[in-house]
Amino acid sequence: MAITNAEIARMFNEYANLLEIKGENPFKVRAYRNAARVVENIGKPLEELVKEGFDLTKLPGIGADLSQYIKEIVTTGRFSKLDEIKDEIPPSLLELLKIEGLGPKRIRTLYDRLRIQSLEDLRRAAENGEIATLSGFGPTLIERIKKGVVLAKKAGQRFKWSEAKEYVEDILNYLSTVELTHLQVAGSFRRKKETVGDIDILATAKDFSQVVRHFLNYPKIKEVISAGATRSTVILTNDMQVDLRSVDDDSYGSALQYFTGSKSHNIEVRKLAIEKGLKLNEYGVFKGDKKIAGKTEEEVYEAVGLCFIEPELRENRGEIEACLSKSLPKLVELEDIRGDLHTHTLYTDGKNSIEEMARAAQQKGYEYLAITDHSKRLSVARGLDEKRALKELEEIDRVNEKVDGITLLKGMEVDILEDGSLDMSDEVLKELDIVLIAVHYKFNLSKQKQTERILKAFENPYVNILAHPTGRMIGLREPMELDMHMILKRAKEYNIHMEINAQPERLDLNDIYAKMAKEMGVKMAVNTDAHNIYSLNYMEYGINQARRGWCEKEDIINTRDLKGLREFLKR
Repeated sequence: MAITNAEIARMFNEYANLLEIKGENPFKVRAYRNAARVVENIGKPLEELVKEGFDLTKLPGIGADLSQYIKEIVTTGRFSKLDEIKDEIPPSLLELLKIEGLGPKRIRTLYDRLRIQSLEDLRRAAENGEIATLSGFGPTLIERIKKGVVLAKKAGQRFKWSEAKEYVEDILNYLSTVELTHLQVAGSFRRKKETVGDIDILATAKDFSQVVRHFLNYPKIKEVISAGATRSTVILTNDMQVDLRSVDDDSYGSALQYFTGSKSHNIEVRKLAIEKGLKLNEYGVFKGDKKIAGKTEEEVYEAVGLCFIEPELRENRGEIEACLSKSLPKLVELEDIRGDLHTHTLYTDGKNSIEEMARAAQQKGYEYLAITDHSKRLSVARGLDEKRALKELEEIDRVNEKVDGITLLKGMEVDILEDGSLDMSDEVLKELDIVLIAVHYKFNLSKQKQTERILKAFENPYVNILAHPTGRMIGLREPMELDMHMILKRAKEYNIHMEINAQPERLDLNDIYAKMAKEMGVKMAVNTDAHNIYSLNYMEYGINQARRGWCEKEDIINTRDLKGLREFLKR
């Protein structure tokens, strides 16, 4: 059975975290983290590359040892080094890494001194004062730990959409080897929510019992919860729950509509059915005892007086009213994107050269690519000072002359300092085609101060885009407190655009703010924030978010050709 890239990356990340908690060589830890990042972002399954005899050491950061470990994993499904270290370090310590402010060294201290092994242990020790007795754990950190435990528990066992996608594709490929009429994933996954709890799969088949038997033999099942004639529930080895439901062909559309949700959307659709004297459920649309619709979603919606509503919009945020008034948006598509406006290279914390990034973008059919390495304050990313920035601009010119078919834009991701000034001189900024600004520190300022900080940065005449505007990291860091209405209002005045950052752990702006930006006439850019050539594939996740925010092609500036884009970048 296929081993997904996400599984390999998870094993490498888990091993790196346990190595760091153990206190191993930081270079060794970094090697596994980098390998995980590379694996996670490769567009082709590593299992296929191994079968084809591809030399894995040609991948960036993958040496001979890592190559052998990848082969071991795809061949056996296990990583022996990970199994070994779990005998030394309790793997439950990994959940403590979800807490902002707790790195591996502090976690090791908590384990050695207080035998803390879980979030519940951590919560108890923070509240009863035990942690306060440890050196380096001051009142501010303890308060952050308390809030972090609440945030981690609130997140529950959820998976990034990007991670769920790999498992979904794998299990659908597995199920498709038996005779089926329909096979579709419903629920929050189909609605492209940024995180997914469990997976709902609908299937129709002449012999559903055969489908169930096949499903229950899926090799990545850890536990079978139930196995019935119409529904079977299992837990996968990654702790994801999967429900497989049997549906009749003439009820497939109504079942798909019902199980896709959301609950609040379905309630509103049912209300319309009742107003028409109809009954709507997962089996169909009924007038009295007669079924009048159910085979397709389109006919279900039509029966209650609605047009087809894209799954991403089904959140009861005005989509019913927009449908009735014939004003539903024509949602942006991945194919509409003409280029990426936020990428990093070896000049700072990227993993590929400018030319490698250019050629990778060219292969994706892009017309342009912005190189936007970090400014100097972000020292952890080897941010650029003025001298190195100018050197990079010269290299961009050279690569533009060398690589045909794509235009590299000179850009930079510039830190917004605490007082709202920018971390780069205007003498450099005026030489750039595009300037992204971002908050990378002091996330806990008050709502007023944080908002004023960003508004002050907008006053710089060279700024084009506010990158990952709220600074949130899904399940790890709450968004900054901001007056988003005021920020969007001022962005509109200054012709500054909002970013929808496609990094799976960011997806920032969220869908609510993206819709707000659209309604206020603020344009957006969907960018990958790619730190290597493979991360350019993140664009799909940003488009998901844009679609959930009701965005159309004209709302996204990087759907324009280069000439049109330059018009939007004028201040």
